[in-house]
Amino acid sequence: MPRQEANGAAPERSAVPAFLRRQFYDGWRVTTLVVAVLVIIPLAVVMVSWLQPAPEIWRHLSETMLGELLRNTFWLIVGVSFGTILLGVSLAWLTAICEFPGRSIFSWALLLPLAMPAYVLAFVSLGLFDYAGPVQSQLRDWFGSDLWFPDVRSTGGVVTVLTLVLYPYVYLLSRNAFLTQGKRMLEAAESLGCGPWRAFFQIVLPMARPWIAGGTLLVIMESLADFGAVSIFNYDTFTTAIYKAWFGFFSLTAAAQLASCLVLLVFVLLVAEQRMRSRMRFTEGRQSAAGERISLVGWRRWCASGYAFAVLGVAFLLPLLQLLRWSVEVFQQEFTSRYVGLLGHSLLLGLSAALLVCCCALLLAYTSRRHPDPLTRALVRIANLGYALPGTVLAVGIFIPVAALDNTIIDLSRSLFSIETGQLLQGTLVIMLLAYLVRFMAAGFQAVDGAMHRVTPSIDEAARLAGYRGVHLLSRIHLPMLRNGLLTAFTLVSVDVMKEMPITLMTRPFGWDTLAVKIYELTSEGEWQRAALPALTLLLCGLVPIIALMRKSDV
Repeated sequence: MPRQEANGAAPERSAVPAFLRRQFYDGWRVTTLVVAVLVIIPLAVVMVSWLQPAPEIWRHLSETMLGELLRNTFWLIVGVSFGTILLGVSLAWLTAICEFPGRSIFSWALLLPLAMPAYVLAFVSLGLFDYAGPVQSQLRDWFGSDLWFPDVRSTGGVVTVLTLVLYPYVYLLSRNAFLTQGKRMLEAAESLGCGPWRAFFQIVLPMARPWIAGGTLLVIMESLADFGAVSIFNYDTFTTAIYKAWFGFFSLTAAAQLASCLVLLVFVLLVAEQRMRSRMRFTEGRQSAAGERISLVGWRRWCASGYAFAVLGVAFLLPLLQLLRWSVEVFQQEFTSRYVGLLGHSLLLGLSAALLVCCCALLLAYTSRRHPDPLTRALVRIANLGYALPGTVLAVGIFIPVAALDNTIIDLSRSLFSIETGQLLQGTLVIMLLAYLVRFMAAGFQAVDGAMHRVTPSIDEAARLAGYRGVHLLSRIHLPMLRNGLLTAFTLVSVDVMKEMPITLMTRPFGWDTLAVKIYELTSEGEWQRAALPALTLLLCGLVPIIALMRKSDV
């Protein structure tokens, strides 16, 4: 018989459930678990798609385009990797260690191509350098119709475009590595009998290898995830094959199976990138002063300036000027209520997704701070894996379970209540926002978590002594101190969502077009001039986070 209390009532037995609830069912951990599950679901969906084989479609793919897919993907990775290493490392070395005219300007201006969406540079390049473009037409007028000109619509063309857009990843990381080494590392190697070139290749470059490799792996993942540029060039890769399998063959199963192949490749690269990042160690915290740089003299200084200006001009200035020219020509024709509607849709999606990501990122960062245990850290890492997933993979992986849930609700309503509900989730913004949340969570979390780490534990202790706990501690103490981090996250995510093409194109409701979708439709028809105005708008929006990055960094 259980012991009775003095008033005859049985003792309360809720102590154990409360303990379990505090330890395992904490609300903050549950929120983190939910976000992690949202990331796991599209991965699980594309992987289990092999349980439903589609032999006819795979037979067709193997007979028509599978070999081409593998070849194109291989040469795309090899070409873009080599190009970004060549441009990124050389420009990083010049701006970090050497002194030449315009160095202080080029050190930050060479980051501007990050604001250029790859599909924008792709259609501008075709509009300028294609056979019927102004460059080849003028050259034929000058030198005759037999003049040879490299084929822009080729592997070399798409590799060049992606190289010019993505080299800043390698440039930024390599420059940070060279800045910490400084001129003294080169002088120490030369004092041991190494010449300048030998010292660079045998001492300086190997020490910067983890940074270079980390940037290159990021470039490879971005190249594999690209959809807009390769589709404009009609260069079939896994991303375009996923789109064709869904909207051409009308087979979500085949699209998911193709997506699973891409996921495996991306995660191999992700593991390698994490290992490279773990090897990055700075041995000197001070950056090279101006007096420690190598002063180039004579023709070398002007060659360095010309090289940096040429890369910046081809990757950013020339496309910007061409977009401005085309936009002026078509402004009266294109700036209509239709364009305003597209801009409104893009802004609405960007702001809504950014708000959703910032809220979830704030919850993840606060949970990680409250519960620094291995389980919570693992859940936070899983929740941030979405940045490595291409948009086409997320579109397929989220659409399938949402469609299945929608069909289940319709069937239950019909069988239990004799109610015809119609589609509740398909054809709405829910799928898009979920995909955006998974894809851009890492961008929002890094900014918020970085700001959270600047809130010292002593502030939390003082707040708890003042009686603040849980939500009140987050809203009254942390939130005001995280304002800059949240603003940074909001800006980054909103701009990225506005530029995102495959997720928007594949999951948008009927008639819900954005600037990115309009660019895709116009460039598919070769309407380069008409695509200039929305492209210029996205480019100007993309400059906002780049300017914020340059203000916070020392470049």
